[in-house]
Amino acid sequence: MTSHLSPVPANPAAPRRRTVVLAAAATAALAPLAGLGAQAAHAAAAAPAPAFLHGVASGDPLPDGILLWTRVTPVPEAAPGSGLGPATEVAWEVSEDKAFSRVVARGSVTATAAADHTVKADVRGLRPQTPYWYRFTAGDTVSPAGRTLTAPAHDVSTAGVRFGVVSCANWESGYFSAYRHLAARSDLTAVLHLGDYIYEYQSGGYPEAKYVVRQHEPKHEIVSLADYRVRHGKYKTDADLQALHAAHAIIAIWDDHEFANDAWAGGAENHTPGAEGEWAARAAAAKQAYFEWMPVRPSVAGTVYRRLQFGTLADLHLLDLRSFRSQQAKVGSGSVDDPERTITGRAQLDWLKSGLASSNATWKLVGTSVMISPVAFGSLPAHLLKPLTKLLGLPEGGIAINVDQWDGYTDDRKELLGHLKDRNIKNTVFLTGDIHMAWANDVPVNMATYPGSGTAATEFVVTSVTSDNLDEMLHVPADTASLVAETAIKAANWHVKWLDMDAHGYGVLDVTAERSQMDYYVVSDKRRQDATAAWARSYRTLSGTQKVERVTQPVR
Repeated sequence: MTSHLSPVPANPAAPRRRTVVLAAAATAALAPLAGLGAQAAHAAAAAPAPAFLHGVASGDPLPDGILLWTRVTPVPEAAPGSGLGPATEVAWEVSEDKAFSRVVARGSVTATAAADHTVKADVRGLRPQTPYWYRFTAGDTVSPAGRTLTAPAHDVSTAGVRFGVVSCANWESGYFSAYRHLAARSDLTAVLHLGDYIYEYQSGGYPEAKYVVRQHEPKHEIVSLADYRVRHGKYKTDADLQALHAAHAIIAIWDDHEFANDAWAGGAENHTPGAEGEWAARAAAAKQAYFEWMPVRPSVAGTVYRRLQFGTLADLHLLDLRSFRSQQAKVGSGSVDDPERTITGRAQLDWLKSGLASSNATWKLVGTSVMISPVAFGSLPAHLLKPLTKLLGLPEGGIAINVDQWDGYTDDRKELLGHLKDRNIKNTVFLTGDIHMAWANDVPVNMATYPGSGTAATEFVVTSVTSDNLDEMLHVPADTASLVAETAIKAANWHVKWLDMDAHGYGVLDVTAERSQMDYYVVSDKRRQDATAAWARSYRTLSGTQKVERVTQPVR
């Protein structure tokens, strides 16, 4: 696709002399066409107009810029994944006001079937920490308008930033009302999506067919580039998702379901070589569709790990924990401690350590798709398991519940947390999704000797938008299995200050120089389009403490 940036005159409403001359020339050139027959004129009038069926979006805000996105459907048959439809010129414009009377930037992008008729415009030259409105035009068709916000200037001590935080939105599990409630807020800097924006399963694969709330497309498991495009396109027909994108800039990373369940560098639990082709081809198709359909700037080697800065208050380090990781170990296996195994890959871990050490920001936020806090499960508290681990060849932190998390790659975690401690790096907050539960954790330097070993960071985990939690997977009433599991986890993991295994919803992270606070919100019923949302709990960490504490009310 090709983007053409045009300078905006001081008074964009007034035509320039050159514009008038060109218009007159065009009129003269078209004059001979006035003699066309009535049949040709009727055919031209009947031609279908382009349409913007998938909304608009913005993402990855910078102090001077923003990435804009949309998809045009030039003709009805040019559906997502079809490979059909002509190349279409799409104009875009950015304005200081919703009425578009003060346009400050405009340009055009060529939408082609090669990119599934998605378009992006990486707009620069904007003012820091400023709201803008944007829209697209194809022929006479004008898209809905979106609102976005640029980041604070890098050297500015901004009073605060506030992020909506979401993850795990399975179309078939329910409605995206959490997105609607975030879209209605006018106080957000951006929305952080921590992965599982789409799910790859066949219809009725997760959840079972009898529990499906609404059916996605295509109905089979997505494997090919066309499949991934169709699934992304289906998601972006959701009214609440469109509202979220139109209201706020999105900062997104992927997790496994943008590819296949429990993905790693060489495959996935939900991928069958041969029957479903080679993993490298499937992963490449998933990545291509993701970057086509998401307002995300590709980073190193076509991945999503990158860094955004919000004044001197916060640096946001975003991780890719699927592209470089080793295959998951077996549960209970001591191989989770193998230093040859990695979740980040060497280059990304070095990049993260360097960025954390060199950051001058008050807060170092890390977007990680899977939980970094250790979670052991057993009849003995984790600190009592330490002498048994050497005798039995068990993981040093106890029996890991989920080896897809950092628990399955303990050497990388040990190196990273040791780096935070050795360099005395304060105010690191991990922001996490993936496991369909809400958590507030201290991140211990060494779980086996916690709390004596101290804490290296804080972690806030948000629950899913719709994806099934424990009780739903077991098909039992809320608070049935979850209460037993919560009690057992807390008994074996003293650093876990709170967890909720039943709710669906979102988080709002409010960051000031004094503290970082996560407000947890829950929706009333994910199976209802009109679900309400209510505040549930809040936790914060004060600057310099690296300890989680409960707060009795959300930030207003």
